[in-house]
Amino acid sequence: MKKPALLAAVLAATLLTAPARAEDFPSAISVSGEASVSAAPDLAQIDAGVASDAKTAKEASDANNAAMGKVLLALKGAGIAEKDYQTSRLSLQPQYSQNKSTGASPVTGFRASNRVTVKIRDVTKVASIIDTLVSAGANDIGNISFEVTQASKLLDDAREQAVADARRKAEIYAKAAGVTLGAPLSVTEGGGPVPLFKGRMAAPMAAAPQAAVAPGEETLTVTVNVSWAIKQGQ
Repeated sequence: MKKPALLAAVLAATLLTAPARAEDFPSAISVSGEASVSAAPDLAQIDAGVASDAKTAKEASDANNAAMGKVLLALKGAGIAEKDYQTSRLSLQPQYSQNKSTGASPVTGFRASNRVTVKIRDVTKVASIIDTLVSAGANDIGNISFEVTQASKLLDDAREQAVADARRKAEIYAKAAGVTLGAPLSVTEGGGPVPLFKGRMAAPMAAAPQAAVAPGEETLTVTVNVSWAIKQGQ
């Protein structure tokens, strides 16, 4: 290879591998801001069911259908709209016994179960609805959850506070770096409301004292990621 060609090749390789100049990149400070808001839940959801045992599959199924019918009527009588309760699981399974001498596992009967998910739009009525379910024959109650239905709307003030928090942090970094903060280049929301608060029942199967339920308060958090320009010529 001739010398001029060799020099040209070396120069090209040097340009390709040379680090980019600082002015090739936008001057910016990127930070995240966070803010929270607390609110009482305004919707509760209960998972309730009925399990029935019998010698035959038909007997178990018939008994279970009758028992669940009473539960649904009780919900309707308690003022729960039909759109607010829905069947979540149906099952019919054989039951076995263990013969220790022969090792056989004969079928001794069948268990039918039917579960419904109930939405309660007045959380002050959760305890009374639980008692209604138990009194009507529900013998398997669990998984109570509480929800703030207007979470996004409640977070609007928190979003403003989160941006202000991001600016505060950015100004601290700008001052420490000896530069002046400019206009925001980008704003993106990251994360979202925290998972639904899951409530627990105290004595869920007791019909005599009313079931103790504590809805509590839910904290919703929003995070924003903001990039701020650095003013040039300062």
